[in-house]
Amino acid sequence: MKIDAAREIGRLSAIGALVILIYSCSRETSMSSAPDPDAALFAETTASGYTFYQGGNTLTGMGPHGNFKLRFNATAAAVLDGTGELPPGNSFPTGSVLVKDIQGGSGITLYAVMKKDPANSNAGSGWLWAEYNPSGGVVVSVKSKGSGCVSCHSTSPNRDLVRTFDLH
Repeated sequence: MKIDAAREIGRLSAIGALVILIYSCSRETSMSSAPDPDAALFAETTASGYTFYQGGNTLTGMGPHGNFKLRFNATAAAVLDGTGELPPGNSFPTGSVLVKDIQGGSGITLYAVMKKDPANSNAGSGWLWAEYNPSGGVVVSVKSKGSGCVSCHSTSPNRDLVRTFDLH
């Protein structure tokens, strides 16, 4: 009887250890497979369904970006007025994505991206800020929290940190 009880305890201990091992491995895998925030934002940047500012005209760059076309995802476009601009004093809703397609001699040379996501730990002044080359390579990571962007975008005039409406 004592031998059977000892075997049963040993078997239950082995099953318990196996369950703990499986849980630990699955937890480690799920933690290490967290989505890359830059890859996720780049995927949004290159998705379809955007509306171009001023009909997709190339705008002359004033500042570090050069000549560009500006586009808005559906969330951002929904709050634009009849002229295609954010009315003064208004803000973009969470989930808004604005993309500057920086133009060069052969087409798009860079994507400069803003995504309104104030709850995100990578946000700077309520926005995710990033720059990508056309193949998806990270030039400025969202993890920088807009450190090279917010100071310029905060200057007057701006509408919810977007300067284009008042400069073009």
